[in-house]
Amino acid sequence: MGTVVMHSVVSVDGFIADANDDVGPLHEWYFNGDTPITQGGDQQYDHSGAGSGFKVSRASAEYVRPMWEAIGTIVQGRTMFDLMNGWEGQPPAGDHVVVVSHRPKPEGWHPEASYHFVDDVAAAIDKAQKLAGARIVSVNAGEVGGQILAAGLVDEVAMDIVPVVFGSGKRYFGSIDGQRLLEDPHVVIQGDRVLHLKFKVRR
Repeated sequence: MGTVVMHSVVSVDGFIADANDDVGPLHEWYFNGDTPITQGGDQQYDHSGAGSGFKVSRASAEYVRPMWEAIGTIVQGRTMFDLMNGWEGQPPAGDHVVVVSHRPKPEGWHPEASYHFVDDVAAAIDKAQKLAGARIVSVNAGEVGGQILAAGLVDEVAMDIVPVVFGSGKRYFGSIDGQRLLEDPHVVIQGDRVLHLKFKVRR
């Protein structure tokens, strides 16, 4: 089975969005460089409607590109699905999406898309790993990500830290209860207006 990586862009004080789900400047680094994340341009990843594709610093591109290419399945909560309308059935990376939700897929929503709705975090990871095979399962941070970490199902934590302080909002680890130890970071890459860190979860 592939590695389960909890991943998101985050403020220095640990927030992935404000209370209204506004990400503010957290994603600006995706557009402030001169290097496309993919060799042929990034229209396939750009679902913002701008059509401009992502252009980041060379250091960020060299980190993000292989990670995105290795993703087989994304796991997300229903809030993220609803906010983005599931990227209209075209996830930014990987071939499959597992949505943790007590509500089913909206009727008639992109029947061609490999989106699976599961109401339990353990079942969601099991489904995601079967779909991903040897590829990475990328878990969106937030409440669902925190629950998956608390259940002992996350192998690595990846954070793209942006130099902004939110003060309050939606936490990277959600409302996780209690301490969880991580190993020292095994990836530390400084981009332009972002610091990429990866930690293995201590077992």
